[in-house]
Amino acid sequence: MIPGSFSYHRPATLAEAVKLLSTLGDEVRPLAGGHSLVPMMKLRLAAPEHLVDLHEIADLKGVRRDGDKVLIGAMTTQHELLASAEIAHSVPILHEAALLIADPQVRYRGTVGGNVANGDPGNDMPALMMTLGATYHLEGPHGGREVAAVDYYQGAYFTAIEPGELLASISIPIPPAGHGYAYEKLKRKVGDYATAAAAVVLTMSGAKVATCTIGLTNLSETPLLADAAAQAVIGTSLDAATLGKAAAAAEAIMAPAADARGPVEYRKHVGGIMVMRALQRAAADAA
Repeated sequence: MIPGSFSYHRPATLAEAVKLLSTLGDEVRPLAGGHSLVPMMKLRLAAPEHLVDLHEIADLKGVRRDGDKVLIGAMTTQHELLASAEIAHSVPILHEAALLIADPQVRYRGTVGGNVANGDPGNDMPALMMTLGATYHLEGPHGGREVAAVDYYQGAYFTAIEPGELLASISIPIPPAGHGYAYEKLKRKVGDYATAAAAVVLTMSGAKVATCTIGLTNLSETPLLADAAAQAVIGTSLDAATLGKAAAAAEAIMAPAADARGPVEYRKHVGGIMVMRALQRAAADAA
């Protein structure tokens, strides 16, 4: 398939990009890695009149420590995330999850910002960002603003971003030293979206869970925080009965679509299994 005609723009600065996005009308789209947008254009499911390529904007790239937070530029690729010593040391669950995204060829081009920005419920990074308490910095014609990841996703491909705005960076509070983490993802084959996936970040006190956050991927039209499931394990040693309660609480908020990955009940069932596996592995990993 061949996409429709469009005008191509390649700004050198963030200010130029924002100006283009805010002045070129309704049919303008930013281009990051292109793994979501370009296939939709080829299928004529998207037909933007203007593409604003973000690859020349240095301010949108890189990973750095800022006090007790890690800042990730939106145009940082998944490969660069994997190569970052700061990510591996401070937020290792992102390193683990990035290895499960597609394949190396895709990760060389696909960006972190592109993965989190468009509201695709199948993308892996949104639930992780919610689990980690991340905040997105948006730049627009009226300046910058911060939106918590938990408030950003409003429906499938429907987010808090306003016309003319651009996701510029992601700020992630660094989890405490000795925390445990796991991202468990069931998929049909390498490169596929998750049939179901669960992210867990927790801390242990003695042999019991002290804090816990659980995120769910591709089990609703938005990424989910399984708060009741997380509360069910706090103060426990994650015995079999507790794991079952956590899985049941997580399944109660799941609303996956029936598709080629399986019927609704199957996807909810394996979603619960992913939660139990992630909890067990995160607890074993915690110092």
